[in-house]
Amino acid sequence: MSGVNTLKERTENLKIAKTIKLFIGGEFPRTESGRSAPVYLHKTKKLYANVCVASRKDLRNAVTAAHGAQKGWQSKSAYNRSQILYRMAEMLEAKREEFTEALTATLGLTPVQANKSVDASIEALVYYSGFADKYQQVLGAVNPVSGPHHNFTSTEAVGVVGLIANEKFDLAAFVAQMAAIIVSGNTVVALMSENGSALLAPLAETLATSDLSKGVVNLLTGSTEELYKQFGLHMEIQSLSVQLSDAKKLGELKVLAADNMKRVVNPTKDSVSLEHLMSFVEFKTVWHPIGY
Repeated sequence: MSGVNTLKERTENLKIAKTIKLFIGGEFPRTESGRSAPVYLHKTKKLYANVCVASRKDLRNAVTAAHGAQKGWQSKSAYNRSQILYRMAEMLEAKREEFTEALTATLGLTPVQANKSVDASIEALVYYSGFADKYQQVLGAVNPVSGPHHNFTSTEAVGVVGLIANEKFDLAAFVAQMAAIIVSGNTVVALMSENGSALLAPLAETLATSDLSKGVVNLLTGSTEELYKQFGLHMEIQSLSVQLSDAKKLGELKVLAADNMKRVVNPTKDSVSLEHLMSFVEFKTVWHPIGY
């Protein structure tokens, strides 16, 4: 019997830990720095996976990919973007087992909690999918003006948006933030928090199999402390969604963002709403002469 137990222990010890790469430009590169960090099973020192620790160069590469994809993504019809977000929801559902396994193993959620988190993520994608071809009519307006002009306001995408996840990773909140950003034609460079880094693997695979254009969503894992200022400094990031609970970091990012007039979206508990979608669009007003 002791021999059987020893064999079982050896088999468990031989289990190969996952290697989780970055997701940039629709590809799965390793970090250029060669650094990695261990992810352990919740409240243990048992290795679950090794994740890449993104560097500043990786962040720049991700912004380049997002910038290159933004015009093409924005030019897609609203209906097509809706189809793709809905497809993302379908693929997330298909990978439910992988998500729940990662949530329970690394974050310590119960199976019930993990499934609720997956359900909320799917609901967020379906919600924004439904708004993809409707928010323009709701947010746009024909404005009453005095004089021979037709005056109307319409929405357009901001561009490349940086997303910094909360230190206490919440899958549903993260997916909702991501969907709110891309639904209007923006692209995103997202930094996942250290304790949620294992979720990059199933999430990136979901995105890669959802007909999403390469570079629309780029996912980084690494040190928030090391990279958060770079999001504020990068001149080709046009807006920031900062979900950090650290008020000092949020204040620093607002100061850094002033150099290229980035909009900084504060942490929110209601990331599934039309109001939140409004945080990632610009409003353009056009005056058109009429009459003689």
